[in-house]
Order: sequence, then structure tokens, then C-alpha cells
Amino acid sequence: MLKYFTGSIISTVVGLILACGVGYYYSGTTTGALQALFIATILAVLEVSLSFDNAIVNAIVLKEMTPVWRQRFITWGMLIAVFGMRLVFPLAIVAVVGKIDPWSALKMAALQPDQYAALMSSAHLGVAAFGGTFLLMVTLRYFYDETKDVHWIAMFERPLSKLGKLDEIEIGLTLLTLTILCYFIPEDAQKLTFLLSGMAGLITYVVVDGIGGILEMSQENVKDMHKASAGMFLYLEVLDASFSFDGVIGAFAITHNLFIIMIGLSIGAFFVRSLTIMFVEQETLTKFLYLEHGAFYAIGCLAMIMLMDPFLHIPEWVTGLLGGLVILIAFYWSIRFPEAPSRVRHQESEELPGSGHR
Repeated sequence: MLKYFTGSIISTVVGLILACGVGYYYSGTTTGALQALFIATILAVLEVSLSFDNAIVNAIVLKEMTPVWRQRFITWGMLIAVFGMRLVFPLAIVAVVGKIDPWSALKMAALQPDQYAALMSSAHLGVAAFGGTFLLMVTLRYFYDETKDVHWIAMFERPLSKLGKLDEIEIGLTLLTLTILCYFIPEDAQKLTFLLSGMAGLITYVVVDGIGGILEMSQENVKDMHKASAGMFLYLEVLDASFSFDGVIGAFAITHNLFIIMIGLSIGAFFVRSLTIMFVEQETLTKFLYLEHGAFYAIGCLAMIMLMDPFLHIPEWVTGLLGGLVILIAFYWSIRFPEAPSRVRHQESEELPGSGHR
């Protein structure tokens, strides 16, 4: 068990030391260093709690990838997650919103953290709508799947699975959800931003899903399997980004220091990646039948919380606690009922949950 988390533990020690250094640099006191250490720890825990369901979904997809692309996701994907989403992405948002170049955004983060945080927070509506819509599509695609034959809450999931015969029902429901939620947003300008960002999230999902479908159409040889794995890699990266949106922006409610945020969230990202590898190699999702279901229910909760944020803000710790509770219940149910009466085993050749192509 320890072998899966050795890298994460090392990154935690290094990260917390760096956090102390950042805190001391900005405050010049030991108290400031310890405060930065505490904040980085809180952010790391928050990231793990928010992204535990992400680790499960990653494992579902990762087990279908070739060893080469699996390793690329573990290495390249980690770099994208740590530096891309935790550093470059916030800087890009501030650069666009503030109409400045990325270098000026970086200097603002270092020298004017309050102004930087204000610009970052001003983009929360669009980012939440984009990420929430993408995650909502992921959830609906999982439950509205006519090939899905293992159900946790059967009275709810079985009818949804049958409705999956209707082509692109997820898109219609997502558009309906965006339209309904739009009525609760007070300002017209915010409504437009919400709708456009939500549509962008929807289009991104359709494009990524379509690319994956094209690459998966033929898997008769090693070359085709590599193409399919490349499509899965792209899907996982966009999925990771959608999970990261809420955590990155929500972290500014705890501290305005970009570098402490990056350190804390990156520590959490390393643990999430370690969990993913452990789930794959230990075949955890095969042993615990309903853990996968719990993850997608948790993703659905996160998606709706992100979409409702413009008029009903729910603290990030509540979001993480809710997702963790759902997965914990699914885990308990998997232990209590390891063999469901109506259970029919998925075949290895079936399409990926959450990224299926019709």
C-alpha cells in the first residue's frame, strides 16, 4: 500500500517546506511561515476531498488504456495538472479578465495578491458554468446508458438506462437545466455569461467525446489501440480540468497567495493520482461493485453545486464532505451487498462509463 503513496509523501514534505518558505518570504516571521504551512495543508485536504470521485473515474478510464498511454497520463498528466491547472490556468484567467499579458499577471500575483484575487474571482461565474456543464454531461452520459446493466439504486437508475435509447438525451437535459437555472440569476449580463460559458462546456464535451469516439471506432491492432488511448487521455485531461476549476477558484477564499494555492492543491493532486494508480492495480472497482456509481452521483452533485453557485453559494468544504459521504455510502453498500441479485457483469469490451459513444 505504501508504494503507491511514496511519491505523494515526498511531494508533501517538499511542498510544505516550500510553503513555509513562501510564508516567511512574504511575512518575514516564523508565524507567517507556520500560517502558510497550515493553509497549504488545508488546501491539500480540500483538493483530495473534492477530487476523490475524480480518482475513481480516472481509474475506470485508465484501466482501458495501453500501458504506454497510461504511463503518459501518470507523468505528462501530472505535469499538466500541477503546473497547467494550478499555475498557468489562473494566470491565463487573470490575463484575459485584466487584459494584461501573462508576465504582468504573474507579477500581480506576486506583488498585488489582493488585486489578483479580485480579478480571479470575477471570472468565477463563467468558469463554474463551463466546468459544471461539462461535469453534468459526464454524469448524465453515465446514467443514460442503455448498455449499463449494473445498478445501485435500481428504481432510479434502471429507467434512466432505458431512456438512454433516445439519442443525445443528455444534451437536451443539460440545455434545459441551463435554461432553468438562468432564470434565477439576477443580472442580464450574468445570464449571458452563464449561458455562453455553459454552452462552451457542452460543446467541449461533445467535441472531446466525438474525438474519442472516432479514435475508438477501430481497435483491431496495436496502432488503433494507441489511438483509442490517446482519445481517453484527452478526455481525462479535460475531465481533470473541470474538477480543478472549483477548487482553484475556491482556494482564493482561503488565501490570496497564488503560490501557496499552487503548492497546497498540487500536494492534493499527487495524492489523487496515487489513489488512481492504486484503484487500477488493485482492481478496487471490480471488488467494490457500487463505488463507481457513488463517484458519478458525487460528480452530479458537484456539477449542480457549480451551476447553482451564481445564486446559491455552497462552501467548498461542504461540497467535498457531500461527495465523500456519497462515496462512503457506496463503499459500504458494496461490502454489504457484493453480489446484487440482478447483477450482470460488464464485458471487457464495453464502452467506457462516462465517456461512452453511441
